[in-house]
Amino acid sequence: MKPSNLNLFFSFFLLISISLNAQELLRRATFEAKISWPNNETPGAKIVEITSKSPLDKAGFKANDIIISVNDRMVLSQEDWSAITYSIRANEETNFGIKRGHIYVSKNVQLNALPKEIHDNTETYYETLTSDFGIKQRVIITKPKKTKKYPAIILIQGLSCSTVEQYSGRSNNWVKLIKDLVEKSNMVVLRVEKPGVGDSEGDCGKTDFKTELNGYESAIKLLKSKPYVDTSKIIVYGNSMGSALAPYLANKYDLAGIISDGTFFKSWYEHMLEIERRILNIEGKDEAEIYNLMNEVYIPLYYEMLIKKRSFEEILEDNQTYRKHHRQSLNHMYGRSMKYYHQVQNFNFAKNWEEIKVPVRIRWGTNDWIMTENDNDMIIEVLESTGHKDHKLYKYQNLDHWSTIHTDYSSSYNFKPGKWEDKISQQIIDWAWEIISK
Repeated sequence: MKPSNLNLFFSFFLLISISLNAQELLRRATFEAKISWPNNETPGAKIVEITSKSPLDKAGFKANDIIISVNDRMVLSQEDWSAITYSIRANEETNFGIKRGHIYVSKNVQLNALPKEIHDNTETYYETLTSDFGIKQRVIITKPKKTKKYPAIILIQGLSCSTVEQYSGRSNNWVKLIKDLVEKSNMVVLRVEKPGVGDSEGDCGKTDFKTELNGYESAIKLLKSKPYVDTSKIIVYGNSMGSALAPYLANKYDLAGIISDGTFFKSWYEHMLEIERRILNIEGKDEAEIYNLMNEVYIPLYYEMLIKKRSFEEILEDNQTYRKHHRQSLNHMYGRSMKYYHQVQNFNFAKNWEEIKVPVRIRWGTNDWIMTENDNDMIIEVLESTGHKDHKLYKYQNLDHWSTIHTDYSSSYNFKPGKWEDKISQQIIDWAWEIISK
């Protein structure tokens, strides 16, 4: 090869290497400490406990220090802390501004990487996709170790900015369900982190609904490209908001079936009014007071926010009487932006339920105070009216919205300890095999 051609070859190879490396997401960091979330009243996140010999410990951080800024971003709210937690990358200089008593200290620290998932008898791949919006998102794919084509489940989670990764120290019942799907289903399971969650680029608290939805669509396309996936046997398992998106994704991408866990049918405006009424009831308000609060506060408040597309901040500025009963922050609800909900309000969930043709399995827990029994019954009524042939609704006794058994609504609402049953995850696995065996 001539020297000029050789140089051209190596230049081309170098460009390819740089391009490929640029596509891979950096691993998120771990604090190796227990840190309490901001209370949304005073700035800062309090360090409760630090692992000995961790980077924070070696840097001289102490329990009771208040982290008030990270890389110049102030910790003013839970949304700030969530975004900061996911944005810190391992082995990079990270600046912490802390308050210790009346003293302010600024320190640079390089945190360690959060260990990746490991599962017995299952291969785990951490991959990267780029959505149509140019956002690089983390994809976690698990598969049985044998070399053959497998049926697959794509997991679509709820609306919160929480990770779908199952790592050491994270052991709530939703995570147990994910772990069981991965380890016991004998299927390929794909999870995608939302923008600004896990290793993904972005800021979840600012991400709108359309951008998030495109990430799920991009993940389905990626899943279909895998040589170890039987593309005729891909099921979407949706939980909470994801459960209501499942029909849309199944319809658009010709999936084999849907499993919806804790779902809804009506518009988000109707949904929020029903939640507020249930909360007032759980709080012990009498019916006369509930009637007045719904008419005087919550109906006009959510009409302004969801129908007229305004922020809570704008609404409360104009209507000071709402402030006493307003449960959310000024520009977020459940950690998501106003734009996210404005787009959700315009999304026709009912239409996609009405058009579904593939097998449907729906689960609703009798202690789910987030979603109504009526919504689930309405879905079945609509499916039957359209001549849909293969659908089931199972009403799981005492199950709440977070895969936990509770004695009543109030116990779940007040975050009291609940119970786990193996059937909670096994039912989803059994349904998945029932659908792909058709």
